[in-house]
Amino acid sequence: MRVLIVDDHPIVASGCRTLFADDPDIALLEASDAESGERLFIVERPDVCVIDINLPTVSGYELARRILAREASARIIMFSMNDDPIFAARAIEVGAKGYVSKSGDPYDLLEAIREVGKGNTFLKPAVARSIAFAGPAFARSPLSKLTSREMEILRLISAGKSLSEIAWLVHSSYKTVANTSSIMRQKLGVRTSTELVRLAIENGVA
Repeated sequence: MRVLIVDDHPIVASGCRTLFADDPDIALLEASDAESGERLFIVERPDVCVIDINLPTVSGYELARRILAREASARIIMFSMNDDPIFAARAIEVGAKGYVSKSGDPYDLLEAIREVGKGNTFLKPAVARSIAFAGPAFARSPLSKLTSREMEILRLISAGKSLSEIAWLVHSSYKTVANTSSIMRQKLGVRTSTELVRLAIENGVA
């Protein structure tokens, strides 16, 4: 089984190589950003993609969206440092078949790859319970009001990107991005981009 790991942290890539070193059934492909990850996917057509949510240019959500637009049956696992169930919920919303926290047991990733590689889904029971029973706490989080695309644009705004740059990065029009930014401010009850950035940082999006 060929597995594409898209993550910009060398220590993560090194850890994955170590984790799979004794498994002759898994061959690793590595990319450090969404653009190289997409290129590798097109050329190699891996069996499973493991994608970090926080990539240096566009996020893992955007990369997953692009891959699934090319191949609807692509098997994607989202990988994140953030344990907030909203990130897992948005990963499922975008079409991922699994979600793994980097703060968990490294063998969770191995199990996830095997399950998703067989055509199944993978979500740790604790994460699934968090999503299913988060209730009022989930609803109170500002991020619960945002779609995965809105979270992507919020992250890029917080990274200092202009609306024109964001439109280019997410393959959308300036008007669409500007409208989305306006909708986000209304949803979140903020008036300025500065307030959006502050909210992004406070909620682990930046």
